[in-house]
Amino acid sequence: MKLLTKAIEEALARPGLTSQNAQVPICKFFNPCGAATWLIFARERGEDSDTLWCLADLGMQCIEYGTVSLSELQNIRLRFGLGIERDLHFTPKKHDNGELWKLEDYLKLETLAGI
Repeated sequence: MKLLTKAIEEALARPGLTSQNAQVPICKFFNPCGAATWLIFARERGEDSDTLWCLADLGMQCIEYGTVSLSELQNIRLRFGLGIERDLHFTPKKHDNGELWKLEDYLKLETLAGI
């Protein structure tokens, strides 16, 4: 599965979007054979465009903000030849008032699994 579509790449390349001001996740990747989940917020620009800024939960109920390598995610091979997948139906969560969840809202969760 292609992890970054053209639409996602355009969203990540949005002018002014940086790792310092990214607040709403653009997409979600997950391990179909395990509990690892990544919410992608931003992408480094220039020579380091392989680096994605994300919230990661590797299945240990410990959500961390940091980076992940796109090429490493794409090269992971799991059982039955599966790889890391993109959640085709992911939409950012919303508060009752309709406002989108921000980075700090996701950090309050115990796990990202099932989002």
